Amino acid sequence: MTATAIRDVATVESFIAGRWVAPSGATTALLDAATSAPVAHIATGTPDAAAAAEHARTVGGPALRSLSFHERALILKQLAQHLNGLKDGFYDSSARTGATRRDSLVDVDGGIGVLFTYGSKGRRELPAGNVYLDGPTEALGRGGQFVGQHVYTARRGVALQINAFNFPVWGMLEKFAPAFLAGVPTIAKPASQTAYVAEAVVREALASGLLPEGSLQLLAGSARGVLDVLGDQDLVAFTGSADTANSLRSHRSVLGGGVRFTSEADSLNFSLLGPDAVPGTPEFDLFVRQLVTEMTSKAGQKCTAIRRALVPDHLVDDVVAAVRARVEDKVRVGHPQAEGVTMGALVSLAQREEVRARVAELQRAARLVVGDPTRVETLGADAERGAFMAPLLLLAQDTGRGEVHDVEAFGPVSTVVPYRSTAEAVELAARGRGSLVGSVVSNDPDVVRDVVLGVAPWHGRVLVLDRDSAKESTGHGSPLPHLTHGGPGRAGDGEELGGIRGVLHHMQRTALQGSPRALSAVTGTWVPGAPRTTPSTHAFQLSLAELRVGHTVEAGPREITLADIDHFAEFSGDRFYAHTDEVAAAANPFFEGRVAHGYFLVSLAAGLFVEPQPGPVLANYGLEDLRFLAPVYPGDSVRVELTAKSIAPRVDADYGEVRWDARLYNQDETLVATYDVLTLVAKER
Repeated sequence: MTATAIRDVATVESFIAGRWVAPSGATTALLDAATSAPVAHIATGTPDAAAAAEHARTVGGPALRSLSFHERALILKQLAQHLNGLKDGFYDSSARTGATRRDSLVDVDGGIGVLFTYGSKGRRELPAGNVYLDGPTEALGRGGQFVGQHVYTARRGVALQINAFNFPVWGMLEKFAPAFLAGVPTIAKPASQTAYVAEAVVREALASGLLPEGSLQLLAGSARGVLDVLGDQDLVAFTGSADTANSLRSHRSVLGGGVRFTSEADSLNFSLLGPDAVPGTPEFDLFVRQLVTEMTSKAGQKCTAIRRALVPDHLVDDVVAAVRARVEDKVRVGHPQAEGVTMGALVSLAQREEVRARVAELQRAARLVVGDPTRVETLGADAERGAFMAPLLLLAQDTGRGEVHDVEAFGPVSTVVPYRSTAEAVELAARGRGSLVGSVVSNDPDVVRDVVLGVAPWHGRVLVLDRDSAKESTGHGSPLPHLTHGGPGRAGDGEELGGIRGVLHHMQRTALQGSPRALSAVTGTWVPGAPRTTPSTHAFQLSLAELRVGHTVEAGPREITLADIDHFAEFSGDRFYAHTDEVAAAANPFFEGRVAHGYFLVSLAAGLFVEPQPGPVLANYGLEDLRFLAPVYPGDSVRVELTAKSIAPRVDADYGEVRWDARLYNQDETLVATYDVLTLVAKER
């Protein structure tokens, strides 16, 4: 299959309230980055954001919240599979933005990969229902009947996602996936210059029939006034310039209207070459290779690109020479679909002029040592008609000048900044006033420790690259859905992705207080102190359809003898003195003599509560949060209470997961041990 191809000079449409809407007013032409030929037209005015927001709140939100976390996660997986079969069409669209095939892989495959990741994490790490528990219950009273629990529930608004031009697919899907999984509908607002790529992806996503009505809408055109329609349950995720972010952050809907705002803005990211990484070491080669890659990938139009290369002053000449050699040997600028091209065009002629202007500012404090901002040789394209630029490396003449640490040339540009000591390097990195990512390329653990701990307060992510991690590392400029993407200060002070953290951002954390019975009813999870019932049939003989939260197995007591302890020590090989040496055990401040092995007690408990006959329980696949709270001596007896704590049917299988609360007591009703037992149970007998 191939995705819907972009028609020549098509009109980018919005998708609002269940239908595609063409612009009714003036439009502007969008040009091919490599040829300046018209690709599409887009509205210059603002689409009907009010209608989109109303549809999202009244249709999309209820439809999403009617599904469980697991059901929404499965949809993300299926959507990823659907889009994965349409990538060639997306690559063709992406090439018109100046992106090479490799650039498009980062954008298209990266975006689809986020869907896959959240589809997997949602089913593995989130509960089966719609309420996410944040930590254990807190005892608020002495009698155990007044407890507290933090929970997350979906906000009742819409997630407005304003994206940048450089990653029209990844930038959209990395925001959409966690919002969708949280149960919050998305209104995507792509940057106009590359909106035709985002539109192609949204068309195919909607055509799949997988998405609930109103869960994804698209606004093509200006964003002017869009925040006016947002309220206290809504969220805005913005990617773009710091000036625009500050303007949006000061909007009345954000300042006084309760809109949750997060941004990813300017970033003077650094990469540091350790003093140990001299020419001839793997780390030196890794540093140079990474620097050139970040200068040329997406023609340097990446918010995570390396803008400042911090290099020991005695290695500056070596680094400059190595970068020059690699650029001359490896980098071929030209039409992104021409054979042999490794770096395409900037997104537009206007963007090229913007980068040239920023380079001129940088030249007040640095001199060009590689490349010429006004001249570039190209393959398969006209160097002036297309938005082409050579990779540019500057060398800071005065590392204290503000331009080096304040001016971001959003293109294939980086500046070498010499340093004399690790402490000075940390200070220079911090001059960026907050960045998305920094990297340390060194094989010296002391250097790595000092730099990472020094720069961490100013950076959202820090990559340590060395000979050990190189083969598996995804590189300086690659945000991963498992880890947070964002940075403090001028980088916007926002966080996206981060696994389940990105989902929780779209939800509201609430502190619940009440009886265990009340909290269990709200959360769907049994809380100690809540009612328990012992079914007439052993709980291990009940399918998921029959089992209920609070169903309990009680078994025991079983006396523990000295012979039991000796046998377990002999059988297991665990002859730790507390179990085998009476004198040594008695000298231990925690014991009064020999004690039973904790793992023997856990095994004994399993023997007490397990139903041996075949039934719906298919497997025991884990034990979590084990704590031994009191010693058990020869002559003591133990009993066990096993209670169904939570039940999570898998949406794509004929079984589910049951978490059991296990509690062991001695003859004095002292709690000896607590833990959770995890089992897989068939949905039907």
